[in-house]
Amino acid sequence: MITVGGLTRLTDSGLSITKWELFYGTFPPLNEKQWIYYFEQYKLIPEYQLQNFSMTLDEFKFIFWWEWAHRFLGRLIGIAFLIPLIYFTIKLSLKKLLNFYLIFFLICFQGFIGWYMVSSGLINRVDVSHFRLSLHLIVAFFILSLILWNYLKINIKDNGKLKLNIFFPLTFLVLIFLQIIIGAFVSGMDAGLIYNSWPLMGNTYFPNDNEFINLFNITVFSNASLVQFVHRNLAYLILAFYFLMLFRVYKFKIENSFFAINLLGFFLLLQVILGILTLLNGVHILLASMHQISSIFLVSASIYFLYLNKKINSF
Repeated sequence: MITVGGLTRLTDSGLSITKWELFYGTFPPLNEKQWIYYFEQYKLIPEYQLQNFSMTLDEFKFIFWWEWAHRFLGRLIGIAFLIPLIYFTIKLSLKKLLNFYLIFFLICFQGFIGWYMVSSGLINRVDVSHFRLSLHLIVAFFILSLILWNYLKINIKDNGKLKLNIFFPLTFLVLIFLQIIIGAFVSGMDAGLIYNSWPLMGNTYFPNDNEFINLFNITVFSNASLVQFVHRNLAYLILAFYFLMLFRVYKFKIENSFFAINLLGFFLLLQVILGILTLLNGVHILLASMHQISSIFLVSASIYFLYLNKKINSF
């Protein structure tokens, strides 16, 4: 679902369906008349009028299918979660499943946030709000994290062995979530299409179209070059913090976390490499999608590492 959502953004398909059709939109257009209806609705919004005014019906169908698939997957996920939730509520009682009801609530809420995001691009602009886009993405990662956490609770028992102080894995996870939010800003503002060089941004470390003082301005996250700068440097901070955790895990011989910290390092390195390649290649759609997909594994590995060290310890 996250992957399709990313591709929907990368193909600029998110505004192709201009109405929130909770039930009616389950089925795609089945004849030419229905296709023309959706296309005519699309022609009423600024994205078509100002940007895609030369688009043909066949070109519209391409972006429509991405958005339809994204919404269809949302419906499918809701049903796939609701049916077993009802079954186990009858079997086990509501009280034992409150954490799963929270997840289901977030799944439903995510649908609302998705439309809230889309609606921001239907009037007076040719794209969705990058702030709403980031909210939509981070809620998706919260849902993923809660599902994985519950899976780990069922399948991994606390062995009581030495653990890393929970401050480290929890802080690392917060930094990763923050980076995902900033990454959504980069995507939503197309900030990856500027300064396609690394390690410098053009010929300088700090973007020369800005002043350093602007980093402390309230509008910093609506400034494309500064958002890219923050995204780069937050990645460096995350890398440094990871090496601090790696050092402590091996220094204090926390053997229970050896595999988890190495797995986390692998996905972190992969994410950094894919991020650099995406930037150097002008946000090529395949690399950009792989960069987002690797973030799914990075968050999952972070949740796993946090779970293994969930009890507070002095190390």
